[in-house]
Amino acid sequence: MGILEKISEIEKEIARTQKNKATEYHLGLLKAKLAKYRAQLLEPSKSSSSKGEGFDVMKSGDARVALIGFPSVGKSTFLSLMTSTASEAASYEFTTLTCIPGVVEYKGANIQLLDLPGIIEGAAQGKGRGRQVIAVARTADVVIMMLDATKGEVQRSLLEKELESVGIRLNKHKPNIYFKPKKGGGISFNSTVTLTQCSEKLVQLILHDPSEIFNAEVLFREDCSPDEFIDVIVGNRVYMPCLYVYNKIDQISMEEVDRLARKPDSVVISCGMKLNLDYLLEMLWEYLALTCIYTKKRGQRPDFTDAIILRKGASVEHVCHRIHRSLASQFKYALVWGTSTKYSPQRVGLTHTMEHEDVIQIVKK
Repeated sequence: MGILEKISEIEKEIARTQKNKATEYHLGLLKAKLAKYRAQLLEPSKSSSSKGEGFDVMKSGDARVALIGFPSVGKSTFLSLMTSTASEAASYEFTTLTCIPGVVEYKGANIQLLDLPGIIEGAAQGKGRGRQVIAVARTADVVIMMLDATKGEVQRSLLEKELESVGIRLNKHKPNIYFKPKKGGGISFNSTVTLTQCSEKLVQLILHDPSEIFNAEVLFREDCSPDEFIDVIVGNRVYMPCLYVYNKIDQISMEEVDRLARKPDSVVISCGMKLNLDYLLEMLWEYLALTCIYTKKRGQRPDFTDAIILRKGASVEHVCHRIHRSLASQFKYALVWGTSTKYSPQRVGLTHTMEHEDVIQIVKK
């Protein structure tokens, strides 16, 4: 019995099992087994030779955004509009066959956009180029899920299910569970909150049966479900922000556009009529959580042409490392102008947190 058959057997079993207090242990075990088999599926097979064209693209720019969607929802058209890259677009399915990169310049940052081939149902099992598409998507900072507004809901649920099954969690944070396997001493279980979804017995069952872990330390710092606990054990999960982009809004009614636009994490656009693309870029910038920082030499005006792009919450030390790796060791103090200071300029140390469009002058020892 192959892995795919085992997975489909377990999925059928979960579908026909009623959810109630009596079956929660049984369901928890099934879900843990399912996670284990899916992790095995994602590992590259040792027998396959390394021939064939390369698929992954070298990471460049300040951030990486993956365009995911079914064939013919407008990913390539979107890439061509946003960047100077010409991705082949046609009104039939499977026009794009490999990964095509493009770069968007926005607020001084270079954002790499990846146009991935259309995902088809069953991509997680390796159908189409599903496995490679998903492997590239895991390396992105933000996922843009392109959906056809005329059939959006069906596509969205199918894609979420596909990505969920390969360990990509969209718009979720990592569960606050401390988990550490040990050499001996059995399983020590603690929680700092009242648990309503997971019990000690269920945690032990999940650890013992599919995972075969008999000695570990587990501490729940928030009320998590068995699924989230399994994610922590498996450990290869990726948590990333996702923007749901509904394309082709020129083909649906105004009421429907309004309904889609009000959904959380959603943007409505039309690549054909070039509608709302600027708002999409604004949202993307927010989700990437980037900040621009400008540098200034003593006695000169700030250089506003060349910004240093960092993640939100970056400190002066991060700026030093970005300029030169030896700068932090020679650092004396910095002068900062901008919204992160009470008055301008303010003399700050290495731990000071920078904000968007701050200007910094570094003084060395």
